[in-house]
Amino acid sequence: MTPSSNHSISDVVIIGAGPYGLSIAAHLTGSKPQSRIFGVPMQSWSSHMPQGMKLKSEGFASSLYDPNSIFPLRQYCKENNLPYQDVGLPVPLETFVAYGLEFQRRLVPHLENTNIASIRKSPSGFALQTASGETLQARNVVIATGITHFAQTPPVLAALPTSYVSHTSDHSDLSGFHGRKVAVLGAGSSAIDTAALLRDAGAEVHIIARASSIAFHSPGSEPRPLLERFKNPRSGLGVGWKSKLCSDFPLLFHALPGKLRIRAVQRHLGPSSGWFVREKVEGHIPMHLKTSIQSAHVEDNQVHLNLSTPNGPTTLAVDHIIAGTGFHPALSRLPMLDEQLRTSIKTLNDAPILSRQFESSVPGLYFIGLASSISFGPLMRFACGAEFTAKRLAKHLFAQ
Repeated sequence: MTPSSNHSISDVVIIGAGPYGLSIAAHLTGSKPQSRIFGVPMQSWSSHMPQGMKLKSEGFASSLYDPNSIFPLRQYCKENNLPYQDVGLPVPLETFVAYGLEFQRRLVPHLENTNIASIRKSPSGFALQTASGETLQARNVVIATGITHFAQTPPVLAALPTSYVSHTSDHSDLSGFHGRKVAVLGAGSSAIDTAALLRDAGAEVHIIARASSIAFHSPGSEPRPLLERFKNPRSGLGVGWKSKLCSDFPLLFHALPGKLRIRAVQRHLGPSSGWFVREKVEGHIPMHLKTSIQSAHVEDNQVHLNLSTPNGPTTLAVDHIIAGTGFHPALSRLPMLDEQLRTSIKTLNDAPILSRQFESSVPGLYFIGLASSISFGPLMRFACGAEFTAKRLAKHLFAQ
C-alpha cells in the first residue's frame, strides 16, 4: 500500500509494530478501511528484553494473527527447520523476534519504519507527526505500543543516578555486567530471567524479593488424561479454570466492576517464572526473600541498599540494581499524547477505560495490548491476546 500524502486522511493509523499492532494491521490490509501502521517491528521484544531469554508462553500461544491463520509460529519453525512443540518446548526470544519480523515482511509489508512523535485532536479526527517529521491526519488511531513507556520502578530507587539503577526493559545485552555485582529486584519472570542471564554473563547476582518463595511454572506436557484436562483445562494463559475464563471470555471480564478488574489483573498469574529457569537459579544465586528495600544511596561507587529482612535490618552493597518490577499501563507515561488529548481520556488507575470495541472515551481513539488489560483482563498482557483483539477491532472498524 502506498503511504498517503500529507494532505489526505487515513481511515486508521496504527501506532506500534509488535504482536498486537502487526496482527490488527494484517486484518486490515488490502481492504476498507484504509490503514497505515508506524513503528519499528518487534522493537519491544528485540530491544527491551534480554538476549538468551525464553518465552514463558507455550508455543501454541506465541503466534501473531492474520485473518486466515496462514502463518502461525508453527509454520515459521517448520519452514526454517527450527524445533517446535505446541506445549513443553520453550520458545527462544530470538526465534520469536525473527518470526515476528517475517510475519511483518509477508503480511504487513506497508509498515512505515518510524515512530509517531505526537498525537492531538483535529477537526477531521486526529493530527499526528512522525519522528521523521511527516504530518498526517487520521479518522481513527489505534495505539499498540506494548510495554514501551510502561516500565515501573519503585519510588525508593527513584533518586539514584541512572548509572546505578535500571529496569529489566532497559537491557537487551547483559554482557556488560560481567564481573560486576548486581542486585535484581522482583520475583516475576522478568526479574528471575534477568538474574539467570546475568549469572550466565559472569556477574555476581543477588535476588531481592518481598515474596516468601520464587514460583516456577510446571513443565507442560501433552496429551493429558481426560480427567486432568477437565479439572485443569489448558489455555493461552496456562492451566486452570481461572486462566481459561480469562483467556476465552474477555468480554465477561470487561463486564466486571472496575475495582474487581484491577485486583484480578494484579493478582491473577502473579509473579512466577518458567520451569526452565529453575536449575539456573536455585542453589546458584543468593535469594533475599521476604525482604524489602527501605532506602538506597550511592557511596564509594556502589549502591548501598538498606534492607528489611525476617532477621532484622541489614545492608547490601552492589555495583548496580536492576528492577524487575513489571509494567503499569499508565497514560501519563505516553509522551506522544498531547496534554489536552490525554486529559480528555477517562481512566481507571491511570489506564484508559475502554468500550467493548477497545475505544476510549475519545471517539476514534483505541488502545490495545497491555494498555487494554484493565478493561479486558490479563489475556492482554500476552501475545496470544492479539487474536481476540485483532478479530474484534477489525470487525468494528470494518462496520464503520
